[in-house]
Amino acid sequence: MDTLTGMKLFNKVAETGSFSAAGRAIGLAPSSVSRQISGLEDQLGTRLFNRTTRKLHLTEAGEIYRGHTERIISDIDEANAAVTELQDEPRGTLRINIPVVFGRRYIATTLPEFLDRYPELSVELQVTDHFVDLIEEGADLAIRVGGLTNTSFIARKLSGIQRLLVASPAYLEKHGEPKTPEDLMDHNCFQFRINPGESHWDLENKKTGKVTDISVRGNLLSNNVEAINAAMLNGGGIALLPSWVVGKDIQRDDAKVILTDYHAKVRHTDSAVYAVYPYTRNVSAKVRAYIDFIAEKFKTEPDFRMDDGD
Repeated sequence: MDTLTGMKLFNKVAETGSFSAAGRAIGLAPSSVSRQISGLEDQLGTRLFNRTTRKLHLTEAGEIYRGHTERIISDIDEANAAVTELQDEPRGTLRINIPVVFGRRYIATTLPEFLDRYPELSVELQVTDHFVDLIEEGADLAIRVGGLTNTSFIARKLSGIQRLLVASPAYLEKHGEPKTPEDLMDHNCFQFRINPGESHWDLENKKTGKVTDISVRGNLLSNNVEAINAAMLNGGGIALLPSWVVGKDIQRDDAKVILTDYHAKVRHTDSAVYAVYPYTRNVSAKVRAYIDFIAEKFKTEPDFRMDDGD
């Protein structure tokens, strides 16, 4: 009897509590199971079970051996599954949780190409700006923009996100263009507001690296970046927006980037896009296929970067 077979047989006996029950489960006579377990004990030089007329009980050595063998067998099973999974075609239903605006612009629009590539897959989209529990919602993965709230999940960074200080030409003509970070305190600054602290904008001088913290004020706060962008385009104020929101407006000259000597960001806010999924040693073929697909898409997405790459 090889070692792995002996481990599996031992675990089945420990699970069922008797030679006869283990034998029925794996198709062996109780006498054969008893003989092989005795051989394993001889090989190890210790007793694994205390035998009574009614029940088998693990010895202290048996408890220790069971803990180790269960992990070994699990690792071997997962290794086999991982190799097999590489050959599998993604299939079934892929449940993706996405944010509203970003999801509509960059996830939903690319799904037809993804589904054409994998005809045995279907996608179920859960669209919300709330950070839901993926396990409770039954989602396979989520696309997150900005900070991550649950470190028990695996997060793969898909792309950085650049933020730009912008205003409409009409606003700048009426109120003047800020020349220094401190000038922002005299302007109406719209705020995208989900988390505390988002009234603080950090402006880092591209040459010196000096960071200036500005506590901005304004008459519009919203949890929707499209709403802020629309108000900015109509001359209401200055906004700090992701390039993917305002990029095309800049190209059309409907919005102008200001304070171009500075990198601007909202304090304590991560500027990146992540694919997030529950921890597992063996990622399913459908999840792996989608993450690889969308990561490639984001590499060539011009809306994510609007300057020289700084």
